[in-house]
Amino acid sequence: MVTAARTPLEERLLELAGTVPDPELPMVTLRELGIVRDVRMSAPGRVQVEITPTYTGCPAVEAMSSDIEELLHAEGVAEVTVRTVLAPAWSTDDITAEGRRKLAESGIAPPRPQPADGPIPLTLAVRCPHCGSTETELLSRFSSTACKALRRCVSCREPFDHFKEL
Repeated sequence: MVTAARTPLEERLLELAGTVPDPELPMVTLRELGIVRDVRMSAPGRVQVEITPTYTGCPAVEAMSSDIEELLHAEGVAEVTVRTVLAPAWSTDDITAEGRRKLAESGIAPPRPQPADGPIPLTLAVRCPHCGSTETELLSRFSSTACKALRRCVSCREPFDHFKEL
């Protein structure tokens, strides 16, 4: 499906909607997280915004929608509809470089971007979330869920969960 180019007004409103801070991670914007997908004028004074949450049951969708509506109303848009779109699904690849930088500055390890094609690089070193050491050891291939492994830092001796790369 070919999508028509946005008008200059739609581009401006898309940029504005993207400036809304994420309610759970206020150091990054919805644009930087890749949540705001599209803005289209449906009629004069009427705008439809499409957002894709980081996961289907995200409790912040209502707050994000409300914040976008409030911002665009303040810009003079009479009617704002925010629609949640689940396909294509959100991916950590949607996070911008600036978003990754801000997450890291805030003490949250950002996910590594995945290559567009080819094998996904795996590293053997797992960094301790407590002290930052890469001297860690595997205690169990499975932790509280199948997607996590239980590890311990050799340096600080603290155990931690590690989300496995797939």
